[in-house]
Amino acid sequence: MKRRYMVLLCCGLMMYAVQSAMATEVWEGVVTRVIDGDSLRIKRGDQLVTIRLYGIDSPEYGQACWREARDGAKALVLDKKVRVEPVATDQYGRTVAVVGFRGQLINAEMVGRGLAWVYRHYCTTQPLCGRLDALEEKARSNRLGIWREQRPVPPWVWRHGK
Repeated sequence: MKRRYMVLLCCGLMMYAVQSAMATEVWEGVVTRVIDGDSLRIKRGDQLVTIRLYGIDSPEYGQACWREARDGAKALVLDKKVRVEPVATDQYGRTVAVVGFRGQLINAEMVGRGLAWVYRHYCTTQPLCGRLDALEEKARSNRLGIWREQRPVPPWVWRHGK
């Protein structure tokens, strides 16, 4: 029993170490596809990596403003070389990351343009998440993107209603 516990503990520590190392490696690649407003496919060397933008959640397919969010992300990064700073790996195996292009933080651009919500359940990194909160409030007060809707429904609520 004690040996089994030690093996599980060691495996857990190794997984944590790998994930921590991955979270600090910054890399560059070219965006080959914008899946939606918060998901990208990026070519890194010979491999394609699916990226989920950290700290934000954009409208889902079929939801109000989903096409506007997807097209907004395309205008920002499609076919462009971006900087990727991995934060974690999500339950679907996607790399969750902060993505930059020419000094712009794409995660923040999407929120500031009213094309995504701050995903507060997962956005815990400060000062980034505080900055995203301020951008969301400004987009809301200026009625940009999703905030033009009478009662915008956050994607995490919309997904559970399906």
